[in-house]
Amino acid sequence: MSRIGRLPVHIDKSVKASVAGDLLKVEGPKGKLELKLFPGFGVEINDGQLVVKRPGDTNKERSVHGLMRKLIANMVEGVSKGFTRVLEINGVGYRAEAKAQQVNLTLGYSHPIVYQLPPGVTAKVERQVLVTLESADRQLLGTVAAQIRELRPPEPYKGKGIKYATETIRRKAGKAAAGSTAS
Repeated sequence: MSRIGRLPVHIDKSVKASVAGDLLKVEGPKGKLELKLFPGFGVEINDGQLVVKRPGDTNKERSVHGLMRKLIANMVEGVSKGFTRVLEINGVGYRAEAKAQQVNLTLGYSHPIVYQLPPGVTAKVERQVLVTLESADRQLLGTVAAQIRELRPPEPYKGKGIKYATETIRRKAGKAAAGSTAS
């Protein structure tokens, strides 16, 4: 049995979970999330815990077992606590500004970039260079952070661009002085 898949997912008192056919619905203070279960898989709710049951013991079913359990655990954590992702903007004149459901970015291009946030994701900007994204859906949050980072990925020479706060950029040396020996 999968070591991850057989672990139960603990549910807080503030979270409500329900299973209807092959659809799992989780609702909490941070929002509502739904997950369509893999065919044949089931979820049992008892004593404040969710347990994922797999239909058989094939290689595919064993590999999906741990995935389903982790997706459900992320849903429960998301609706109770939420997830955050922090992006840093490095570069002279590079900055961001959050307005309602969009982020305005100035990234050294000839025009400002307006990124429209999807429903369920919010953004806060601190000191014009730290963008904090928040959401109950971890997968959606990662996708939005990756799309914003892709607008100006960090370059290895000066480190200019958008990077994750936890990311380290491997820096390269610039051009060496040409021709120290003259003939």
